[in-house]
Parts: sequence; C-alpha cells; structure tokens
Amino acid sequence: MKFDYIIIGAGTAGCVLANRLSENGKFNVAIFEAGKNSNIWKVNMPLAILYAMHDPKYNYKYYSEPEPQLNNRRLFCPRGKMIGGCSAHNGMVYVRGNKNDYERWASNGLDNWSYEKVLPYFKKIETWSEGENEYRGGKGILPVNQSKNKNPLFKAFINASVEAGYKHNEDMNGKDQEGFGMYDITIHKGQRASASKYYLEPAKKRRNLKVFTDAFVEKIIFDGKKAVGVEVNIKNKVSKFFANKEIVLSGGAINSPQLLMVSGVGPQENLKDNGINVVHALEGVGKNLQDHLETYIQQECKTKDTLYSYVNKINMLKIGIQWFLSKSGPCSTSFLEAGGFCKSSDDKPYPNIQFHFFPAFVIDHGLVDPDRHGYQLHASLNQPKSRGYIKLNSSNPYDYPKIQFNYLKDEYDLKETIKCVRVARKILSQESMKPFAGREIGPGENSNDDEQITEYIRSKAETAYHPSCTLKMGTDSMAVVDERLKIHGLQNIRVADASVMPEITSGNLNAPTLMIGERAADFILN
Repeated sequence: MKFDYIIIGAGTAGCVLANRLSENGKFNVAIFEAGKNSNIWKVNMPLAILYAMHDPKYNYKYYSEPEPQLNNRRLFCPRGKMIGGCSAHNGMVYVRGNKNDYERWASNGLDNWSYEKVLPYFKKIETWSEGENEYRGGKGILPVNQSKNKNPLFKAFINASVEAGYKHNEDMNGKDQEGFGMYDITIHKGQRASASKYYLEPAKKRRNLKVFTDAFVEKIIFDGKKAVGVEVNIKNKVSKFFANKEIVLSGGAINSPQLLMVSGVGPQENLKDNGINVVHALEGVGKNLQDHLETYIQQECKTKDTLYSYVNKINMLKIGIQWFLSKSGPCSTSFLEAGGFCKSSDDKPYPNIQFHFFPAFVIDHGLVDPDRHGYQLHASLNQPKSRGYIKLNSSNPYDYPKIQFNYLKDEYDLKETIKCVRVARKILSQESMKPFAGREIGPGENSNDDEQITEYIRSKAETAYHPSCTLKMGTDSMAVVDERLKIHGLQNIRVADASVMPEITSGNLNAPTLMIGERAADFILN
C-alpha cells in the first residue's frame, strides 16, 4: 500500500500531524500506532490517571537501568501505548516552557525556534478559557482551561508561596512564567482533553486519512539514504507500506531512537554490536537523554481536605458514579493544578525550579494507597545538566532498549536539588499552611543538613515523566535533525516528538510537543 505521508506513532505530535497533513484533502496519510484506541473511561476520567499508567495494555512500563546516583534504583518510566500516547495518560498540566528556553535553542543556530517564532504556534493550538490576548490563543483546536479547583489546600499553598516572598502569577503561560498559581489544564467539561480526542478524532472521518491501531512498526525501509517505507506487524502479519513523499517518526523520546537504531541508523558501534547493518552512522541517536527529577516533600495534614478520603472503597464508588453520571465531582480533575516556578537563588537569569502541589501522598507511583491524610510538594530542577542515553539491547524491535538517565551525574544537579527541597520547606512552613500542617514525613523533621537531604533525594526522588532530547535538533556533531526536523544525511524522513528538543523545556512537556507537531506539519506542507 502506498501513502503520501506515513506517520509512525499516534502520540501527542503524531495526532497533530495526522490532522494537519490530511486537512487540505490533497494527500493520503497513514498513521500507525502500536497500541489500542484510548477512548475508555480510565483515560477519559481525569482522576484515573494511574489506571492507564499501570496497565500494560495501554503502557510500555519501561524501567531505567540502575541509576548510580540514586542508590542504584531502577526508576519506573511509563510511556503511553495507545492513540494519544502520553497525552492520554499524563497529569494534564499544560505548561509551554519558559520563553528563555526557546531563546537558548535559537542561540545555538536554531533561529527558527526562537520564542517569537514558536509563540504563534502555541496560540494556534489552544482555545484558552480566559480569552485570547497577545500571548494566548482563542480559536485553536485544543481546549486549555485554567483550573478552578476550590480545594482549600490549593488556596493555602498559593498564599504561602506569596508569604515566602514569591510572586502570584495568574498565567504561567503568558507574559512571564515566574510565580505561583493555578496551572492551565487539558481537562474540558470534566474529561481529559487529549491530542487524540481533539486532533485525531475529528480527522478520522476524512477519506484521505487511514489510522492503524495494534500496528507495530518493526523497521523503516531505506533505499540507500532515502526512507521509502515501513514494515508493520498488524495482527501477527508483517506488511510493507510505502511513502511517496515522507515518513515522520513520532514515537517519543524512547521509541523513536530505538526504531531508528533497529533500522540501521545510529551509533555505528552499538549497531554493529547488535548485528545490525549500518544504513547511516549517526552518533547522536539515543544520546543527550534528559528528564526532570522530582523530590516529594511530604507532610501530614490535620484536616480532611486530602484525597485520602477516597481510599475508602465506598467513597471511591460514590465519586466514580458521580463522574459517570454527570462528568463532575472529584473524578473530573487531576488535583495536580496548583504550583509554580521560582529561582533557587537571585543569580539565576530565570526560574530554575518547578513545583506541583498534590493533596495526597503518592507512594510507588500510586501502587500503594496512603495510610493517612497528607499532602506533598513536588520539587524539580528545570534545566538539569546531567545527560543519559538510550541503547539497544538487541536487534529485536520488541526488546525494550537500555535506558540510562544518569540523574544527578553532574554535581550541579544535586546542589540545586537540595536547594529545591529547602525552598519547598520554606513555602510549606508559612502561616497560611499552619491550619493544615502536621508532621513532616519526608525528608522528615530531623533531616536538615545537606548530607541527610542528599540521602533522601538519592533514596526517594522519582521521574517527573519527561524523557526527551534523544534525537536532538542542531548543527553540532551530536545533532540528529536539522531545524526543519529532517534527519541529517537522510532523505524523506523527519522526526516530530519530544526527542528533537536540544534541551528540555522548563515544565511539563505536553504543550511543547504539541507545538513541535504543529511546526513539523508546516515545515512539511510548505
């Protein structure tokens, strides 16, 4: 079968591409997704995020290699395996990143990615609940809503951040990111607003778009240096599909480099070690892996304003029924909506810490229920200096690759993460939190010096679920794609997902990945 464009992966950026490339009706487009359809309750219900995260039918459930600076723990790294990808199982917090992130990209020879160049695409994506302005969009495909969650803990936390000397910010995606407030969220009318629901679903009825689910792309087919097609396993039958124009890789920061490597594109040594014929030696494939590492500062709560009330099965059933009947109540929100950005010290040019406040304890990624009322403040460093990698374990595309984040390998990251913990404690100790604040559980009231805090970080810190940068955009020897997202040295193939970021953005990655999808579509169509 032949198509003009073949998209590999129906995640966040893939859904955007499928919509935009099929929009004018001129081109035949195919999108292949290894996972299933995601129009199910455990995806649509915002509070059910952990159900899809831990379900192997809808998630790859990767683990890192033992992390040397984190007491050799293997960290859980969930990735969406369904239509919508990670937009169908993320925390629904919508953060564009800091404008200085994009200025930094531009300063490294990527003029097309300055803040001025990306802002129109961010506006194009959204219909913002607070109305269109100089920075925000009002006519986009995706509903982006500022959270109105009235939980008293959120108000107390935001007031405490101001008492601690930080700004209140009404719009962290607007003129300035710095400050604390309620995040924008991709929740609309009580349901998750994923890329699949708003970009792919409306496009499915077009005759020139074909969506394949349970379709695992095993290999990209090359004719010399030209990408011409893909080998796809659909219901245990491998078929070949060919592209008249281009193939776009949108599998994400782990799957995209893996597929390139099993197809013969990547670091020569790793390919040869796995018996793979080298189509194109490209040293940067799988390198430059970045993520945000979160440390949870946990405190008991003296009131019953936390989610612990819903651990009780009867209460859980009640709020579940309420959501199924009216898409309202506690299940219609993610409770991750309060937070903000600040500097760890005055010498920082822009905020280098992000916080998420959550009104419950999260234990082992939600697999273990809390045993008491409590809340936690997630603190993470926006711009870590440590770099990891993705490598093949074998030439078999079904074998999970080796994922090594190297968290805290650079000493700077540890020093700044200690500061993150101290800033978090400063906020939680303010007057507005006093009516709620019980005993500190983690790091614990007796952990005050740098050594004790360091040990807490090494033993407890977790991923913020933001792997990125493994097929980085740029002009240096480790760059994989150019600024129009074409793979260096190859023809008819691009990458559009979080792997192309040269450096991770400040905040959650869903919004920047949507923007990358929109830009990729324009590059292709123009």
